[in-house]
Amino acid sequence: MKTIILTGSVRKGRQSHKAAHYIAGMLKGRNVETDLIDLTQTPLPILGTQEAETSEAINNIARVGARITEADALIFVTPEYHGSFSGVLKNALEHYWEEFQKKPVAVVAASSGRMGGINASTQLQHVILSLGAFPMPYKLLISEIHNAFDESGKPKNERIIKSTAKFLDELLWFAGALYRAKREPEAMNTK
Repeated sequence: MKTIILTGSVRKGRQSHKAAHYIAGMLKGRNVETDLIDLTQTPLPILGTQEAETSEAINNIARVGARITEADALIFVTPEYHGSFSGVLKNALEHYWEEFQKKPVAVVAASSGRMGGINASTQLQHVILSLGAFPMPYKLLISEIHNAFDESGKPKNERIIKSTAKFLDELLWFAGALYRAKREPEAMNTK
């Protein structure tokens, strides 16, 4: 089973990417094939603009789409900006639809405040449904993200370690159930 992590921030001084890298490391530690798509390294132009119609942009959009298509599960990591998920993540999602069909998608949201991105995570789960994907009910919320990880990318407190472990347990169960159902459709026949 292959998991894609899609980061949702390109801002200078961003913090949520620390959670993405930590989760990628934890998944690899569980022997889960993981591909992290960082939108600062793989920028996607704003959909519908002239920039999106250049051959370089079209090729880049296709490459990212192919990576998403190969995924069996996805994790969207977003900061909460102005009470919602990031515009750069929304733009990235606008480029694709088929690629997300019937795939499990988990949400990680982070904020500088104490609410941990709850608004962003809830809104993002609605978008996931609109993409034809399955939002995982359990979310990972990281409050005070600027103080959550040390310089080496390790969590500074036990709460993040425990929450992430539970989040990954839930993701692997959820994604595994859908993975098996897709590959063994006769097992789902309850005649």
